[in-house]
Amino acid sequence: MNEDQRLPLWRQLQTSTHVLQAIRQGQSATAALAALSPALRPGVQALTFEVLRSLGRAQALRKLLAPRNPPPLVDALLCTALALLWRAQDASYDAHTLVNQAVETAKRTPAIKPQAAFVNACLRRFLREREVLVRQTDDDTVARWNHPAWWVKQVQADWPHHWSTLLAAADQHAPMVLRVNARHATPSQYLEKLHAAGIAGHVVGPYGVQLVSACAVGLLPGFAEGWVSVQDSAAQLAAPLLLAGLSATDGLRVLDACAAPGGKTAHLLELSDAQVTALDVDPVRCERIHQTLQRLGLQAHVLAADAADVAAWWDGTPFDAILLDAPCSASGIVRRHPDIRWLRRATDIAQLAAIQARLLQRLWPLVKPGGRLLYCTCSIFRAEGDQQLTAFLARHSDATLLASPGHLLPQVDAQVTPPADNAVGDHDGFYYALLEKSAA
Repeated sequence: MNEDQRLPLWRQLQTSTHVLQAIRQGQSATAALAALSPALRPGVQALTFEVLRSLGRAQALRKLLAPRNPPPLVDALLCTALALLWRAQDASYDAHTLVNQAVETAKRTPAIKPQAAFVNACLRRFLREREVLVRQTDDDTVARWNHPAWWVKQVQADWPHHWSTLLAAADQHAPMVLRVNARHATPSQYLEKLHAAGIAGHVVGPYGVQLVSACAVGLLPGFAEGWVSVQDSAAQLAAPLLLAGLSATDGLRVLDACAAPGGKTAHLLELSDAQVTALDVDPVRCERIHQTLQRLGLQAHVLAADAADVAAWWDGTPFDAILLDAPCSASGIVRRHPDIRWLRRATDIAQLAAIQARLLQRLWPLVKPGGRLLYCTCSIFRAEGDQQLTAFLARHSDATLLASPGHLLPQVDAQVTPPADNAVGDHDGFYYALLEKSAA
């Protein structure tokens, strides 16, 4: 039995409550979970992600049970328990056990202990009146879709024929997908190694393998030796798109402008002998690029720099190709990071779109005539995708949009006709636009 499985449920609920409170105060779940001990982290992450996927419903139920806002940590505990309780048919724990352990959490947490009886009363009432209370929250937009109201409205505006399936997809568990290092094996060859190790999966795309069940990377054959990396199938499109059609890749000057943690940088080097410069504004994240490349046995010129501050890092020689994986809302990877929806604000989208436009404007002059730039974001919002490119093309007569996927939407319902530029698939949400600069 794993150590985290021996931990009492109240202890995991206690820690999940503190993680939720940290997220509500603006910290990412990734950072909050990284601070936990290895014994606590797996169980708490599973609980926290389940809570975040039902947080809208839990908050609405808490308001019915306690119209006056309780202290923040008490509220976080109630919402944690209600998120795990409200859907009786697929709850992870027996309802009475969960309530007992939530009350035990309150009793063992000094800041909440005086409110233990209140927590008990709220949760016992919920068990008695579950059906009525859930029905009363059904018309609440945030409760129904477990996303902020502004987010729901934006997805409805951007994708009027797909919005409900996109929101539902965001609450599903994402598959674990591997990118097979083309310098070592094909996906089919690596799949044989997986099957020999008792790990089931299937080939997805030209470089990927999707696992039936997620597993620790340490169990993957050849992971430490650089045979595979974890990367969603939509993200695996970047390097091939940028390199496809180039007459030769040996010696090409390529810029990965927002490179951390280095997955796309590595894929470029797995597929070519290009001279790759990898930039990231954060020196700590640059260290992650180094670690990624070291494991894979690859080399790039890694710089800690703001890509938009061209004068501070560019040597004046144009690039044959630039990959701009721009900072964005990350609305396309919510199923992997369910805290994103609760951390983002409606005003963030315009601010991020302005950053994207600035990066495009600053980096386009660095592309040599006849060269190309691949713009991408892990977003489903049109302001960060086709609207951004429409505006860019209107300003640059020397830019031509080449064939590229455009918007990739996660798990578009197979019964509904997808957007013209989208293929149905179990992938993250992404946007891709490949631009070519007119020859001099």
